[in-house]
Amino acid sequence: MWKRTFGTRVPQLSLAGFLMISGSGAALAQGTFDTALMLDPAAYTTITVTLDGAPLNLRRYEATYVGQPVAMAAEQPARSMGPGGSPAAAETQTLENLLAYQSLVVFVPEGATDDAAIILNVNNAGWFASELREGIEEGGTYSSASDTDKAAAALAAGYVYVDVGTRGRGILAADGTYPGHAPAAVVDTKAAIRWLRLNDAALPGSAERIVITGTSGGGGLTSVVAASGDSADFLPYLAEIGAAGVAADGTSTLSDAVFAAIAYCPITDLGNADMAYEWLYGPLRSAETTAGGMWTDVQAAASAELAAAYPAYLAGLGLTLADGTPLTVDSMTAAIEAEVRAEIERHVAEGGSVPALGENFDITLRMRGEEKTISLPNAWVSVENGVVTSFDLQNYLRFVVGTAALKPVPAFDRSHNSGNQGVDGENSLFGTAAQEWSNFTAFGCNTNDLEGDGSGADDTGKDWEAWIAGEGAAVAEQVRLINPLTYLGTDATAAPYWYVRHGMIDRDTSFAVELTLSRAVAGDADVKEVNFALPWMTPHSGNYDVQEAYGWLARVLATAE
Repeated sequence: MWKRTFGTRVPQLSLAGFLMISGSGAALAQGTFDTALMLDPAAYTTITVTLDGAPLNLRRYEATYVGQPVAMAAEQPARSMGPGGSPAAAETQTLENLLAYQSLVVFVPEGATDDAAIILNVNNAGWFASELREGIEEGGTYSSASDTDKAAAALAAGYVYVDVGTRGRGILAADGTYPGHAPAAVVDTKAAIRWLRLNDAALPGSAERIVITGTSGGGGLTSVVAASGDSADFLPYLAEIGAAGVAADGTSTLSDAVFAAIAYCPITDLGNADMAYEWLYGPLRSAETTAGGMWTDVQAAASAELAAAYPAYLAGLGLTLADGTPLTVDSMTAAIEAEVRAEIERHVAEGGSVPALGENFDITLRMRGEEKTISLPNAWVSVENGVVTSFDLQNYLRFVVGTAALKPVPAFDRSHNSGNQGVDGENSLFGTAAQEWSNFTAFGCNTNDLEGDGSGADDTGKDWEAWIAGEGAAVAEQVRLINPLTYLGTDATAAPYWYVRHGMIDRDTSFAVELTLSRAVAGDADVKEVNFALPWMTPHSGNYDVQEAYGWLARVLATAE
């Protein structure tokens, strides 16, 4: 049997075959834990599902993908939704599988070939920890014609499907520390990729064709993993958990790069996302448009300060649009409008309609398991003969805000500043192992207004710059490590193929953040294609266009062949 790796053919052998050639598993294993992490190809159970009306047998493998998994507490914090739509901590839940955050399940459909793609599915909404959750179950019925069932699409195409559990914010270790702070989710996902590469010969599918996919925080995780392939930044963290391919001297013997990324509404660039949010949405804020009516003079001043800092940040990235125009706030405004116009015209070309000015859009929103229909007037676009003839960007943004209230100010680093009470936003993603949460931006740190919470200048006695030059350096490093912009355009190995979607009415992060990501991806020398769009009337969600996404994947796989 043979494995194909982008035109190069290398022999595929069973584990037994490897041992016959080498004399021992240890002779093959160059990473400290590689021998222990090798998969027995016969160690699977068979499950049967119904796919498109016919039975399909799958081999199901389950494994812990690291040699030194973190010992977890049996009682874990549960979660509820905070005022801005971000998950917030609440009560507790029992963790039945203490290895659930560093384990994976591999589903191999009958007939899968050695060069089949491997779909690596991450589930870290809100950058929270994700227990191992299986997307395929014994006796399940699946339809590859569904526009929302990625598992069915993968199985119908003959791809190997992998569900992975990873650490993330909001979890407790057995010793009472917080092991899910950044970059834990990235490190665990890279460890899972390394496990797949270590066991490439034992499984159908090609580890040269790993496709990572996720939504929201999982989309952010997808983006940074796809951008940072083989970066040495993560080796100390990988060594700590006993990841495959990390040798005793700290060097790497395996790659953690991936072939493609399918990312929905990725939450990225958290250190600067508050600025981008207020730059775009600040002018539209009021008590009526902000979640919880949280709009005071203090929050208005905070919004203005954050918005004013964004132009210099964006210009400093040195990115360009496709025509070579520098990406600044001026060209960003035009780029957002161009993307929305393109989506409207695509919608019409596919048979969709757009109400006339003054008439209503009827929009069905499906979010977090609930469905509702809302009607909002069209005050922003007119279309004639399939072409957008007038477009008002500010009225479009008002329309977006009409579908879901804006997050409070700041949108992401909002714990204990600007009048916000309690721990909310993304703050529990950052901090020391002994610290539940931390402010993670200059604004959040410098304006923290609750003395004694362990975070901010009021407790440390230092402003942001002084703090990150000393004991706060670890938090600044956490922010850096989970930002795909850190790695795009560097010598890290970026995925060559990217499919990125952010809904046309998704206000969970700024459109500017997503446009910036798409341009950074396009500017990386490793990248062959970035397919970016703002899908028609889609809120914060993912896997709503499976037919399109997996059609795209089939095409780029054929191109790579």
